Amino acid sequence: MPVMEDGSVILIGATTENPSFELNAALLSRASVLTFRALDDEAIAKMLARAELLEGRPLPLDESARAALIRMADGDGRAALTLAEEVWRAAAPDEIFDAAALAEIVQRRAPIYDKAQEGHYNLISALHKTVRGSDPDAALYYLARMFDAGEDPLFIARRVVRMAVEDIGLADPQALVVANAAKEAYDFLGSPEGELAIAQAVIYVATAPKSNAAYVAYKSAMRLAKEHGSLMPPKVILNAPTKLMKREGYGSGYAYDHDEPDAFSGQNYWPEALGRQKLYAPAARGFERDLRERLAYWAKLRKAREEGSGS
Repeated sequence: MPVMEDGSVILIGATTENPSFELNAALLSRASVLTFRALDDEAIAKMLARAELLEGRPLPLDESARAALIRMADGDGRAALTLAEEVWRAAAPDEIFDAAALAEIVQRRAPIYDKAQEGHYNLISALHKTVRGSDPDAALYYLARMFDAGEDPLFIARRVVRMAVEDIGLADPQALVVANAAKEAYDFLGSPEGELAIAQAVIYVATAPKSNAAYVAYKSAMRLAKEHGSLMPPKVILNAPTKLMKREGYGSGYAYDHDEPDAFSGQNYWPEALGRQKLYAPAARGFERDLRERLAYWAKLRKAREEGSGS
């Protein structure tokens, strides 16, 4: 590191990997990163025009075939030139290829996708966020991109289960059932039929009502548990399997909710040192709308019980 800092060594490197994954932070902080991006269609077209000039003849392609060849290059200039060479070799004198003929002549270029690095994480992130954003069409597009690139369908299926838990939750409890069923269907059917089950699950979770209330509540509960340590639950809700524990007051005064009006006692279940906390706040969407009303009803009953008991 010191020789880089004082200029004794100039380090120049090139990689197809994301430097933030492959270089340690100390080295990365002392380097300038120059990002080479995929060529756009206009740049590919200019490159083909220069190739035609050097070759001394135009590519034997009609307008639609030329546009198709540019798309096939997928932003890679070298791939575009390789495809152009294949076209020139295949063409008879005065022959002009249309898009259908071009597809028969050249092999389709494999998608740019690295299953362990940036391409992998970019597309699964895009899929997850389009589902969260309730755009089933975009979600299907990114799903197809991943399938086409050879991604493991079970990896995607597991992520769809995660989407159902994190982003839909109890707004539609059926989303988790559908996502799990899709994973099981793929296990049973394999490819390619099983991939349709995953696609159906993606459509379902993308169009389901969204809520992260359960996710947020769980995180809040974990934070509360870590911050307050091993607080004792109220003795009233603890079992008393021994005489000693009964003498200590374990279970004394417990109200069996099924014996209470509305099957609701309203008794306190929280440690005394902590007091009642509000963790779960359901959204006013989907099934959580019903849960929201139910919690409000119980809160009203609890308040009435407390006022009635004078506590």
